[in-house]
Amino acid sequence: MAGIGEQTGGKSPGELMAEAFWFFTHTFISLLVYAAMVAAIYFARPESFSMLLATALAFVVPGIAGFIIALIWPNEIARYVWIFGLIYFSIVCVYVLDLPTGPGLCEHCGAVDKLWRTLITFNHPSGLMETSGNLLGTWPALANIGYAIGAKYGLRQSSKG
Repeated sequence: MAGIGEQTGGKSPGELMAEAFWFFTHTFISLLVYAAMVAAIYFARPESFSMLLATALAFVVPGIAGFIIALIWPNEIARYVWIFGLIYFSIVCVYVLDLPTGPGLCEHCGAVDKLWRTLITFNHPSGLMETSGNLLGTWPALANIGYAIGAKYGLRQSSKG
């Protein structure tokens, strides 16, 4: 029978709790940066704003924040925030698949079309989630992934210096 140290990779319960705390702290920071970016765009009230640009910003802005935070405050756990993004996106996908369809709401859509038109495309939205699928589903996940990638490069830079 294996001991507790062997089951947890040689880490004590306190160390595992600290890692969980830092994981959720970095996840919160990435989502806070994303929310600040969305608020800045909203309050700037641009007359026209490309959804593709917003998608790129949802990835890049948290990535830059992750890079800077990893330089200032190196923490290996920041590299794993992408896991939360994928889990969150998976939950949103299940939610979208469960939404009812009808006239004006992706009436004859299959599962892939329903997901594509709700969470990915900008030109021909499904009408589900009140056409906020990108804002509430795709972009927060991209923010977590971008943050993790930025943190990875920031940690690489901080270890060189």
